[in-house]
Amino acid sequence: MVPHPTTDAASGAQVLQPSGWPVPKGYANGMAADGRIVVTGGVIGWDTKGRLAQGFVAQVRQTLANIAEILAAGGAGPAHLVRLTWYVVDIEEYLASLKELGRIYREIFGAHYPAMALVQVVRLVEKDARVEIEATAVVPR
Repeated sequence: MVPHPTTDAASGAQVLQPSGWPVPKGYANGMAADGRIVVTGGVIGWDTKGRLAQGFVAQVRQTLANIAEILAAGGAGPAHLVRLTWYVVDIEEYLASLKELGRIYREIFGAHYPAMALVQVVRLVEKDARVEIEATAVVPR
């Protein structure tokens, strides 16, 4: 099988889609990019005063907005994302919210879908956090 990369015009990153594989919805199987790397730590859904948003969906919205702000501080934007790793405390809560999460994701990040992983964890460092997301972006030189 020969991989068939497609280049995202906005970021210069290549979406890696092996030949014959089903096309994923809402994420990429792999990404390749050249440039300056911008990474976040585990970001949660709190505001600038350290208050967590109430509920899973609200926390995801705030977390994605926080990631966008961190990327901007590093000279990157959502189109430069190559990877997101989501940590959730309840996979069923995530699955029950997919349509709303997709809408929020597109509202904040647009229709750019990097490689993603989703992991259910027992808990996060912040006791009331429902989701934590790490991001990696590559800004072309």
